[in-house]
Amino acid sequence: MLSFTSAQLDAWITAFIFPMARILALFASAPIFNNAATPRTIRLLVGLIITIAIVPVLPPMPAVSPGSWVGLAILAQQILIGVLLGFTLRIVFAAIDVAGELIGMQMSLSFAVLYDPQNAGQTPVLSEFLGMLTTLIFLAMNGHLLVISVLADSFHLLPVVATPFSAGGFTSLMAWSSTLFSAGLLLALPLITALLIANLGMGVLARVAPQLNIFAVGFPVTLMSGFVVLMFSIPYFGAAMEKLFYQSFRAMATVMRAAGGI
Repeated sequence: MLSFTSAQLDAWITAFIFPMARILALFASAPIFNNAATPRTIRLLVGLIITIAIVPVLPPMPAVSPGSWVGLAILAQQILIGVLLGFTLRIVFAAIDVAGELIGMQMSLSFAVLYDPQNAGQTPVLSEFLGMLTTLIFLAMNGHLLVISVLADSFHLLPVVATPFSAGGFTSLMAWSSTLFSAGLLLALPLITALLIANLGMGVLARVAPQLNIFAVGFPVTLMSGFVVLMFSIPYFGAAMEKLFYQSFRAMATVMRAAGGI
């Protein structure tokens, strides 16, 4: 008859519950993984499978009882680490939303909105289109597998320990969050420049021919100019997003190193 001591049972639970908390927290906060269309049962099952797969290669877990106050503090810390990793990746997708907002405003499409179940709110059509394109690029470059790889490496960069992690992780995340505005503006800059030139041309036309109804002519011209520039910009969108995603993966590792005091 097999018999287990309470210490052995605590060690087995600790080796499984702490990594699973970090993994599930990442799945709950990172784009693609927290898609509202994916049932929670499926996400939980995938998290359990990934936990079982990576637990044998992880560093030793702290010898604490998972039901103690120290164990609960470690559990909360692992959840926070997973959320930090998820938010680091989410900044890239938020930059796409910023670019879509800027482009839609310049193209006079800011009033064309759709309900986005992912964000549970109204999203401009262009932001939705660019978001879907970004998701396809992310999956085509095996970004979901790279995220899991970075997640597994995070247990070596920032092991599960009883001591609190450094506040440098938050500082590094705040520094990376500036990409939300800079990358969004750079992605939208070609269309903003082209539409600015089109608006300047319409302004000159309005001065030359005052009898022309500039409001009736300007809207279709601006709209068509935006779609033409967008059509020529799409082939270069993939390379820009691939570079941005690799930067986000490096930022995730940087956040973990800063949180670990490395």
